[in-house]
Amino acid sequence: MTIANNLKSDHADTPGDDECRHLIGMAMPGISLPSTDGTGFDLAVARPGWLIVYCYPRTSSPDTPAPTDWDVIPGARGCTPQSCAFRDHYRELQQKGADVVGLSTQSTGYQVEMVNRLHLPFVVLSDENLELATALRLPVFQVDGMTLLRRLTLAIRDGIIRHVFYPVTVPENHADEILLWLDQN
Repeated sequence: MTIANNLKSDHADTPGDDECRHLIGMAMPGISLPSTDGTGFDLAVARPGWLIVYCYPRTSSPDTPAPTDWDVIPGARGCTPQSCAFRDHYRELQQKGADVVGLSTQSTGYQVEMVNRLHLPFVVLSDENLELATALRLPVFQVDGMTLLRRLTLAIRDGIIRHVFYPVTVPENHADEILLWLDQN
């Protein structure tokens, strides 16, 4: 059980893998989060195979400006390309025994619009009330009055976090990284 650290950055404010080391081996808390399919989704429920939960800060609709200094916040940019990459590789991920869900602190209403706009074949969960982020002590950051998740991915099996990808530095290629990891695990 390891944390995949894709890149050591020379940015002093870029998070390191120590922020997620505590997650390895942790049981998922029994928290039901609102899902874009209108149901509650409990990440603690054991499912066959791997559950890949990619956490991302936020997506913006095309007609909405990005938050203040979004392009200079390490790890902020790239949420839409990351979601689209998981969409494009969804069948391959399923063939390798993995299911995928997205997770952000945005409202379910916004996420439903995003899922429809991007044609995502999987659900996206809302941790708008920061229940899961608090229970797992996930790394977050603040911008324009919003508390957002730092980009990371949890590989869960039998309700236990077995692997953490953090930081995710090239979001548009992250689904490929997951596919390679699944081949090795």
